[in-house]
Amino acid sequence: MKKGLKIWSGLVVLGCALAVSASAEQAGVAAVGAVSSTGFFEKVVLVAGLALALAAAFAAMSQGWAVGRALDGIARQPEASDKIQLAMIIGLAFIESLVLYVLFIGIILLFANPFLKYFVK
Repeated sequence: MKKGLKIWSGLVVLGCALAVSASAEQAGVAAVGAVSSTGFFEKVVLVAGLALALAAAFAAMSQGWAVGRALDGIARQPEASDKIQLAMIIGLAFIESLVLYVLFIGIILLFANPFLKYFVK
């Protein structure tokens, strides 16, 4: 299970890196000429949406896995349920905070893009 999860995670990270680098390379090549603001904003929306979708999907899988493991632990040792439940809730909060960070970065890229001056002329 762990090996398969590592492989899938690695493939997703590699795919995202290739997609972002291809998009940045395409934007960089187009930046030499005149870049239309429409093309740049389409790419920003695509990358922000893709990042949020991937973050939400992996967070949901991680949260499901964490809850399942916590329930297994509680089933094996019911006397430790308070400690397991507390650790699970703290872990779920950390997992969810990562999705919120991606959401905030996406909102920044969409509405107050700091890279706008480099690509749109």
